[in-house]
Amino acid sequence: MYHTGEQLDQICAAFPAINRDTFAVTSPQDPHYNCIAWAADENDVWWWPSPDAYWPDGLPLRDESVQNFTAAFETIGYLPCDDGSLEEGYEKVVIYSVSGMAKHMARQLPDGAWTSKLGKAFDVRHGADLDVSGEVYGECTHYMRRRSA
Repeated sequence: MYHTGEQLDQICAAFPAINRDTFAVTSPQDPHYNCIAWAADENDVWWWPSPDAYWPDGLPLRDESVQNFTAAFETIGYLPCDDGSLEEGYEKVVIYSVSGMAKHMARQLPDGAWTSKLGKAFDVRHGADLDVSGEVYGECTHYMRRRSA
C-alpha cells in the first residue's frame, strides 16, 4: 500500500467527485515528475513551461495556456479530439484548466479508466476523467489522442 487511510481521506476531500470504488493510489510518492510528464507516459522528468523544467523546444516558456500544452503534446503525436471516450487503437489525454490556463493532465488507460499524478505525490487510477475535476485542477476542457503504439 502506498498511502495511509488518512491520506486517502485527504485526497477524496480534495476531489469530491472521486468514486472510491474505482479510485486507487498506484505508486509511492515521487517528486521527480509531475502530472504533465505522467500524461506523456514519462516518470523521470518534470514537464512544465519554465526554464527549470523540461518543455519541448520552440514552445514558449512561462506560458501556461491550454494552447501551449496542446502544442507540447502535438510534439509527441497527439492531436485534439472530441471527448474522452475509449477508442480502440488510440491513446488519450485530457487537459484540466481554469480560465484557459492548464492546471493538470491525465492519461487514459487501455481499459478506459484514467491515471493522474497528484503533484509531487502519488500516481492514481480514477474511473472517470471527471473524478479529479473541480476546485483543485479545474475542469476537463481539452482532449487529445494519438494512435497506439
